[in-house]
Amino acid sequence: MTDTIETFESIITSRKSVRAFTDKTVEPNFLKKIFTLAQHAPSNCNTQPWQVHVVSGEAVEKLRASLPEAMSKGKMSVDFPFDGKYNGVYKERQNDSASVLYTALNITREQKAERTKWFMKNYSFFGAPHVAFLFLPDSFGIREAADLGMYAQSLMLTLEAFGLASCPQTSLSFFADIIREELDIDPSNKLLFGLSFGYEDTDDLANSARVGRAPLEETTRFHR
Repeated sequence: MTDTIETFESIITSRKSVRAFTDKTVEPNFLKKIFTLAQHAPSNCNTQPWQVHVVSGEAVEKLRASLPEAMSKGKMSVDFPFDGKYNGVYKERQNDSASVLYTALNITREQKAERTKWFMKNYSFFGAPHVAFLFLPDSFGIREAADLGMYAQSLMLTLEAFGLASCPQTSLSFFADIIREELDIDPSNKLLFGLSFGYEDTDDLANSARVGRAPLEETTRFHR
C-alpha cells in the first residue's frame, strides 16, 4: 500500500502544464493503451459523454499551419463561450500564473510584442506532435462537462505515468468550426478544449515555470 501511495503521489505532483515539446512521436500502441486506460474515468450514470479526437502526423501539421493564421485574422468560433475574466482571488491566481511563466521566459510586461509572439505558440500546440480534442454531444451541458473534466484529468495522469507531458488548452476551443471541418467531425459535437501532448522539451525555459497551489484551508472545509 505504501508503494502504491508513493507512486500515485509522484504522478499527481509531477503532472504540470508543459508548453514546449520535442518532435518525438508516441508509438501507436502506446497511444491506444493510454486512451484505453483513460476510459476508466467516472461519469454520471456511466454515460461516458466524451468524444475524443486524437490528431497526429499530417493532420496535426495541417492544423498547426491553419490555426495561427485563423487567429491572426480573427476567424474564431466558440461552442462554449468564455471571456477569460476572473475576479478577486481567482484573478490574483490568473495573474500570478502569467507572471511566473513570463518571468521564466525573461519577457517583461513592457515587451508586448514578445508576449504576443509567445502566446501564439498556443495555436501551434507548443510544438507537440499530438493533440487530443475533447468534444461533447450538443445535447449535454454542465454536468457532462464535469464528466469530461474528470476524463481529461484521468488522461493527463495516464500520460504522466507513461513518461509523457501534456497541456490542456482552452485556447484551442476558439476555432471549433475549423477543427470540425479539418477533421470531418459532425457539427453536433461541441468542442470544450484541446490537450497538446508528447515528450517534454526539458531545455526550454517555459518548462521551468512552476505555479503554486492554494493552501488547503482556502479551498476545502472539513465538517464534523
